[in-house]
Amino acid sequence: MEDQKPVEVQKKMMMILIAWFIGWTGLHKKMMGYPKWWLNLLLTPCFGIGVLMGVIDFWRLVFGNLKMADGRDLE
Repeated sequence: MEDQKPVEVQKKMMMILIAWFIGWTGLHKKMMGYPKWWLNLLLTPCFGIGVLMGVIDFWRLVFGNLKMADGRDLE
């Protein structure tokens, strides 16, 4: 398995905006370093589960419960 270089810490407000507007794509998770971010895209056609995941991530970001993949807090 390849070693992934650490991703720089993202701004919380930017991640909230991305999750609000295009959260169904999982782009915010990719930017935060999560390896399986593409699941949102894969699951969107399946009854909108990817959209639901995007909404859940949005609220987790708003309340500060979603951190970077390596456990660091967002800026």
